[in-house]
Amino acid sequence: QVQVVESGGGLVEAGGSLRLSCTASALTHDHYHMGWFRQAPGKEREGVSCIGRSGDVTYYTDFVKGRFTISRDNAKNTMSLQLNNLKPDDTAMYYCAASKRGMFSCLSDVYDYWGQGTQVTVSS
Repeated sequence: QVQVVESGGGLVEAGGSLRLSCTASALTHDHYHMGWFRQAPGKEREGVSCIGRSGDVTYYTDFVKGRFTISRDNAKNTMSLQLNNLKPDDTAMYYCAASKRGMFSCLSDVYDYWGQGTQVTVSS
């Protein structure tokens, strides 16, 4: 059974940093595109950043470009998201997900396996 587990969330002041990590068990990591999504109270879930199977292609939503960096280590079945210069609007539950579809995408509908989420709260 596939299990996706996130870690690394927390409470940080504006301008601070966090590093989110994701591990996915019972799947061949390099067969899956991976992504980070977030959902704030009262808002739609949105794709934050996604990375292709081999790490050769990445996507960032405009709001996080230049501040967040996604990476993966297929040998360790892990993926990370470095969050720098955090803003109060980054406050949300962050979810890691895996997609086995052929085409790379950062649309949540094509992601098959999801973690329970890790909370990121940025105070002003």
